[in-house]
Amino acid sequence: MSFQAYLDAVEAKTGKTPRILVDEAIARGYDDPAVKAGVIVQWLADDYGLGRGHAMAIVHVIHNGPAIDAKHVGSTGAHRDASETLWLDGVATKPQ
Repeated sequence: MSFQAYLDAVEAKTGKTPRILVDEAIARGYDDPAVKAGVIVQWLADDYGLGRGHAMAIVHVIHNGPAIDAKHVGSTGAHRDASETLWLDGVATKPQ
């Protein structure tokens, strides 16, 4: 599953775009580098029922923004993505 597919699945599971979840995390202070991933994963599990993999995709975006490593772009593996920039504003508004 690509990184973008994880984020799209988060939206399907929660009804919230990744950007909304990131904004909620920032409002809680979870963008502080001292906040461990486990704290965020637990919040997403408790409030939204997300599993570890989907939660870690959100953790990545909270800590690193929407950029991903170029090594996965255009590759042929299961984790390939079409772009180095993740779309955070929802499946319905994603450019094709």
